[in-house]
Amino acid sequence: MSDLKSKAKVVIERLTQFAGTDLDDLCDATETAIVEGGGFGWLKPPPRHILENYWKGVLLIPDRRLVVGRLDGAIAGSAQLSKAPRNNEAQRFAGTITAAFVAPWARGHGLARGMIVEVERLAREELGLVVLNLDLRATQRAAISLYEGLNYRRWGTHPDYAQVGGEIVPGHYYYKRLDGQG
Repeated sequence: MSDLKSKAKVVIERLTQFAGTDLDDLCDATETAIVEGGGFGWLKPPPRHILENYWKGVLLIPDRRLVVGRLDGAIAGSAQLSKAPRNNEAQRFAGTITAAFVAPWARGHGLARGMIVEVERLAREELGLVVLNLDLRATQRAAISLYEGLNYRRWGTHPDYAQVGGEIVPGHYYYKRLDGQG
């Protein structure tokens, strides 16, 4: 298995339009991530047309960047970077990472790390952001390890963050300064 992983081609990129099978790949990856519990809020896969409309809509939002990870050409994960709304001048220096996931079949290739590093680069170089924020369920241990390994600092925990499988689970809030301070 490790021999197969070493031969897989990994590409991390900002996606600005869908080409070929991109939309299908992204929907497939999203569905498998949701089933495995990493569906950025969804607990069960919505109908396919809902997913397609969701992803098409992401590309239409001017203050949002979509970064995808490809494994052997197929989109296998994504992360979104959102700027503060235009009416929130006080927080224009900060962005938020949302909807970050990797399909279970593509884990272990460095896609998640690569996508977050690319989000950080876009935030700093393209958007001029100084801080990135994110939140996630306390049950998402691999994601917690990833972000903490990339020097995101946990600043708080919400004890009643989400309801999954009939249980209330806590969530953690993180931030990272992109200018090396704090």
